[in-house]
Amino acid sequence: MKLVSTNHLVLAVVCVGAAGCATVSTSSSPHAGPGVARALAYADSAVAAGVGVSYPGAVLVVTRDGKIVHERAFGFAYQASGDIVINGDGTSSTFAVQDKSRPMKTSTVFDLASVTKVMATTFAMMTLVDHGKVDLDAPVHKYLPDFRGPQLDSITPRHLLQHSAGLAQWQPLYYQASTTAQTYSAIRDMPLQWGVGEARHYSDLGFMILGDIVEHVSSQRLDVFVDSALYKPLGLRKTTFNPKLKGMSDFAATEQGNGYEKHMVYDTTFAYKYRGDPTAWNGWRDRVLIGEVNDGNSFYANGGIAGHAGLFSTGAELSVLMEVLLNGGSYAGRSYITRDVVDRFLTLDKYQNFLGWQHPAQMPDGTLAHTGFTGTYVFGDPRDHLSIVLLTNKQGRGTDANGLFPNLGPLQTAVVKAILSGIRADAARAGL
Repeated sequence: MKLVSTNHLVLAVVCVGAAGCATVSTSSSPHAGPGVARALAYADSAVAAGVGVSYPGAVLVVTRDGKIVHERAFGFAYQASGDIVINGDGTSSTFAVQDKSRPMKTSTVFDLASVTKVMATTFAMMTLVDHGKVDLDAPVHKYLPDFRGPQLDSITPRHLLQHSAGLAQWQPLYYQASTTAQTYSAIRDMPLQWGVGEARHYSDLGFMILGDIVEHVSSQRLDVFVDSALYKPLGLRKTTFNPKLKGMSDFAATEQGNGYEKHMVYDTTFAYKYRGDPTAWNGWRDRVLIGEVNDGNSFYANGGIAGHAGLFSTGAELSVLMEVLLNGGSYAGRSYITRDVVDRFLTLDKYQNFLGWQHPAQMPDGTLAHTGFTGTYVFGDPRDHLSIVLLTNKQGRGTDANGLFPNLGPLQTAVVKAILSGIRADAARAGL
């Protein structure tokens, strides 16, 4: 990788094997101290090393004290290939080239997967709580009247946000639902897997129910509500559901069809268990997914708009949303959510996480983060007023011999730790 610097704009030429080179732009703040500068150089090196190995491309955005101090794109948003083998139900297949390779740009739009849970649904719940329209400790049936039953009666929005409602973690709901209303009924009628409040079990289904609460309380679909309450007022133009249907372009490609989910459905020993008849439905996509949500429950069963997955955005726009949280609910002089509500959501619960958000392991107290299955990651540190957004298209490399996509946890942790260490080093140097 060659770097050609002009002031604070760097043109990076990233070459990956025989796939060719992608020239991308990056910018860094001239005000970063030497410790942070070294940390950012390390982060660049670590992310660049994964290009062509763990993902075709990536975008890294680091914000400090409300200003972007580093923004960089790596590799490819889509890397054409005619021989990538996918693992679905134990068979293998290839796909035809649909597009030429496209370089990654800092403005590239990513499928956020489960980062939707915090950047759409949790924000929506914060807003409704702030407006006095949702009580976190009221029964869900106060908002969804037919969400009733011996166990369902005791489930609250807090349980759903904590992933402690006892709902199944994942099921292919599209085997029995093709609309949001049918999906809701399927979840409501499904037996709980654990006792309510018994323990934390991360659940996509719980966040789908939260999306239903938002819709019923606000009388608007989740996407319409967050767009009008938050995204548009913040000036965000690429943070949206179903972006391709809105004429947007320049997406990071995700998976070849839904091979991973198909593997889960057909193989009862792989990931989450499905005990129904795998052959009862066969609407699987097999095209390269570009600009349409990868998650099957969002796409097939909810029209691309769901509380657990479906949101798309860019690194810079996610940084703006992180700033709202780090500023206690305000941005650019305007309050969107009161600080009291933000503090309530970002107080550790009995499971040592936050409402909607996770407290990342091995990280300082008060830090928050969330990952997305497509290879997305957001991190915030209120103490240092720091946010880190690391977006990758890891599914574009296909799965390994075990049917798994690359584990980016070590990379995410290493990048965050390096930058936090750089901040500490600069503080010590300044005698703070």
